[in-house]
Amino acid sequence: MIPLSHYLVLAAVLFCLSVVGIFLNRKNVIILLMSIELMLLAVNMNFIAFSHFLGDANGQIFVFFILTVAAAEAAIGLAILVVLFRNRQTINVADLDRLKG
Repeated sequence: MIPLSHYLVLAAVLFCLSVVGIFLNRKNVIILLMSIELMLLAVNMNFIAFSHFLGDANGQIFVFFILTVAAAEAAIGLAILVVLFRNRQTINVADLDRLKG
């Protein structure tokens, strides 16, 4: 059986990779969304590891809610990106900061 510490280290590595992806690449919106999704998956891995370790199903229930919110966020985010790309012909974050309201 794999110990809890291995799961926590893997989740920490995934979370750090997503934070690096957010801070290093601030130009491409798609990579920013993928980094946020990776961050949510790292948190989900922690919930599932602790849920299994403690023998409680509450962590797994939270994971279903987080996955639902993440799927909605990805769908809405990609829809907004498609509309912005049609209007501006770019997905560069520096070009998207000048929006008319």
